[in-house]
Amino acid sequence: MSSSRVRAKKGVKKRAQRATSNVFAMFDQSQIQEFKEAFNMIDQNHDGFLCKEDLHDMLASLGQEPTDAQLEAMVNEASGPINFTMFLTMFGEKLNGTDPEDVIKNAFQCFDEETTGQIHEDTLRDLLCTWEIGSPMRKWMKCSGELPSITNGMFDYNAFVRLIKHGSKDE
Repeated sequence: MSSSRVRAKKGVKKRAQRATSNVFAMFDQSQIQEFKEAFNMIDQNHDGFLCKEDLHDMLASLGQEPTDAQLEAMVNEASGPINFTMFLTMFGEKLNGTDPEDVIKNAFQCFDEETTGQIHEDTLRDLLCTWEIGSPMRKWMKCSGELPSITNGMFDYNAFVRLIKHGSKDE
């Protein structure tokens, strides 16, 4: 009897064990809910997975026309199918890869000659347009049409860094 069990077990394929992830511990509940809403907005066909077509449709709705190669590169950033857990994991990896808050502030302080915590909007636009350092921010500006944290022509980089590292004050 035990030999038949051994034979039966040998014929059955074992499922690969998944490593447990603490990705949900990286974010608070409100952040997870916001990621879930974003995921659902991107998942245009509502199948629970993000694919090239979902990304294309979402980007097209924002006025972008990505190439097939760009879409393929986006999807290939994941180590497998992009369900919500993978989506959250990818964001966690990206956010963990960002510089600490003080490093980002120090980078802005190089252009803040009066140490006010602000840079004139024209100076910032000039920096972003002439140097390659501002590529992600330029993309954001292209979609939104304005710089974040601008008041009376001054860019408040402390508020901006707080926003990108911690989210808005309202949360």
